[in-house]
Amino acid sequence: MLANYLPILLFLIVALAFGGVLVLAGGIIGPNRPSAEKLAPYECGFEAFEDARMKFDVRYYLVAILFIIFDLEIAFLFPWAVVLDRIGLFGLISMTLFLLILVIGFVYEWKKGALDWE
Repeated sequence: MLANYLPILLFLIVALAFGGVLVLAGGIIGPNRPSAEKLAPYECGFEAFEDARMKFDVRYYLVAILFIIFDLEIAFLFPWAVVLDRIGLFGLISMTLFLLILVIGFVYEWKKGALDWE
């Protein structure tokens, strides 16, 4: 029974070793030129050490939410593509409708200016 999991264990060991070697090689070979700007904390499009009650632009979060929504579209497309031959015409029509609704939403967001980063 445990012999069935041996390829997965070997894959994990090779992947971790390969990743570790690449991280170590990057630390040894890569350039290291720190500056004040590079070492400064930065998050969400504005300085980290300003007034906590200041107003800030929510476009950063809007773009992040839009990315998640359209990224989930791809998550639904992969399983659909795998079983398309079994679900037939009904599956094709339902996925076409799903993509059409997403395209309408994308065009709406585009027209409203949610994707403009000025």
